[in-house]
Amino acid sequence: MIAAAAGILLVTAAILVGHAIQNRNGTLRAQWPPLLASWDPHLGPGTPAALAMAVLVVAYGPPLAARLPWRGLLAAAWAGSTAWVFSMALIDGWYRGVERRLTTKHEYLRVIDRFDDIPATLRDFTNHIVIGEPGNWPAHVAGHPPGATLTFVWLDRIGLGGGAWAAVWCVVVGSSAVLAALITVRVLAGEHLARRAAPFLVLAPAAVWAGVSADGYFAAVAAWSVALLALAATRRVRFPAAAAVGGGLLFGWTCYLSYGLGLMAAVLLVVLVLARTARPVVPFLLGALVVPAAFTLAGFNWWTAYHLLVERYYQGAGGIRPYAYWVWANLACAVLASGLAAVAGVRRSASYAFGAVRELRTGAGGVRRTGNGAPHAPAQRLALLVLAALVALLAADLSGMSKAETERIWQPFLLWLLPAAALLPAWTARYWLVASVVPALLINHLLWTGW
Repeated sequence: MIAAAAGILLVTAAILVGHAIQNRNGTLRAQWPPLLASWDPHLGPGTPAALAMAVLVVAYGPPLAARLPWRGLLAAAWAGSTAWVFSMALIDGWYRGVERRLTTKHEYLRVIDRFDDIPATLRDFTNHIVIGEPGNWPAHVAGHPPGATLTFVWLDRIGLGGGAWAAVWCVVVGSSAVLAALITVRVLAGEHLARRAAPFLVLAPAAVWAGVSADGYFAAVAAWSVALLALAATRRVRFPAAAAVGGGLLFGWTCYLSYGLGLMAAVLLVVLVLARTARPVVPFLLGALVVPAAFTLAGFNWWTAYHLLVERYYQGAGGIRPYAYWVWANLACAVLASGLAAVAGVRRSASYAFGAVRELRTGAGGVRRTGNGAPHAPAQRLALLVLAALVALLAADLSGMSKAETERIWQPFLLWLLPAAALLPAWTARYWLVASVVPALLINHLLWTGW
């Protein structure tokens, strides 16, 4: 409760201080800080669906998650997450909330016709990152490696062009991140905690920004990389080496979707530590080299592009937004996008940290019980996974390359904070679900987020 109260105070401070700064000199470049949003109370066709989803998952989610067969739970979680994200997006209406979102002047679909010759475009990609160059890329295209844009180019090539199909892709694929997180938690920390985490993953407050943005898709690719490595490391699949190669391939692709997602290596490393093995490392690295090798041979230089992006970042809002505000206000955005249950769960994770490290050092495997009935060792393992994601998020924050918009950009990291809610007492699950979902519904109905 103290941790949740601290989260509320952090958000309140970010709102009050942010509005004071923005009203004084406009340097935050955000109309409703700390969120990139503007005041716009509204209802939409998604309102009844979003309210119904919230009520149903709060009321029936925890018992259903405990009783359903495992495969049935995975199917229900994916369907539930997809329905939740779509319903939240439709609060803004089909055109404004779904079809148009990925077609605005900053988005990927505006440059599809410039990729008619993909190899030539990749060779020339870095020449259009910096503002002032002829034909410089829109903000999101310039701000990401070309893998992000190529996804939508390929969708267009197979007949799924336009904003509607792009949005459906991002939501359906992005929602599968819930499955990857559940599988990972199950193989590393036990099925009991995975089931406890399921309702919180389904009703993720980040749905406000996952519907519709490409960052939800990025989160899913990164999450499946972690899940495949976890399956390989624990040898819970028939062909662990193949799973490791697949995880590596997805991690390589992740790094060509967003420059900052190399920080997911912190989560991948903890997976190996928890599994107490280095067996998957070689096949994982072999898989991880495939995508970089392909792009490099095609003429795209990742490091050159990144350094040009830094220049582009400081040419725009990044050079104006004050680091002294955003370095802590970003965390307020994370509170809103992950929810108060995740905040309380992260604090509980921190309390397990020393015991988790001690267990790993001594090799203690005995299962003891906590006061709320959860085994000590699984809880400690889940805590380490959560804290690894927190470390990656803090590194992104301190870098200065994430000033504002982190409620959207940090979705791949925020996903791994949500399972921490499984460490909270089981009888409080519905209360914590309400505490997380109500602010998300208010944000989506009172603000126009632009995503």
